[in-house]
Amino acid sequence: MGRTLEDKKAIVEDLKQKLSDTDMTIVIDYKGVSVAEISDLRNRLRESGTICKVTKNTLMRRAVEEDEQWKPMQEFLKDSSAFLFVKDDLSGAIKAYQAFQKATKKTQLRGGVMEGRVLSEDEVKAIGELPSKEELIAQIAGTIQAVTSKVAVGINEVPASIARGLNAYAEKEGSPQEEESAA
Repeated sequence: MGRTLEDKKAIVEDLKQKLSDTDMTIVIDYKGVSVAEISDLRNRLRESGTICKVTKNTLMRRAVEEDEQWKPMQEFLKDSSAFLFVKDDLSGAIKAYQAFQKATKKTQLRGGVMEGRVLSEDEVKAIGELPSKEELIAQIAGTIQAVTSKVAVGINEVPASIARGLNAYAEKEGSPQEEESAA
């Protein structure tokens, strides 16, 4: 049984909503992928907050035709398409997809769209090579911790240095007096 016009309109609205909440959309050719494998891909992507949606190209075309940010995606709408709606963790999502692709060898990345710009397969892969959000946070935290320890050591060194200086001065001043009192 085919979809009714109401169903199609609801799907297009759902796609528009997903696109509005997305930083980047990746289009893949999923020909020959089983339902179980698509479920595996969805599970792998879930950790990065990415949604995998399989829909007809004509419905996606309707969803993006009036949106300048996503309209460039139309060049990827052919054959059997699955769409990865990536939000926040771009690198993590691409790495999860690449692991799936390596395991199944059944999908082909066509490209992506980000901020109204078409991304080639190589550009999407380059984004995947960037550190993940968690790695960046860890690097920043490590840098902040190193700076704060150096500041703390510096702050502690000032009074200690003054105390050593005063002690050295007192000993220097005290030496001649001790010699005079001993004589």
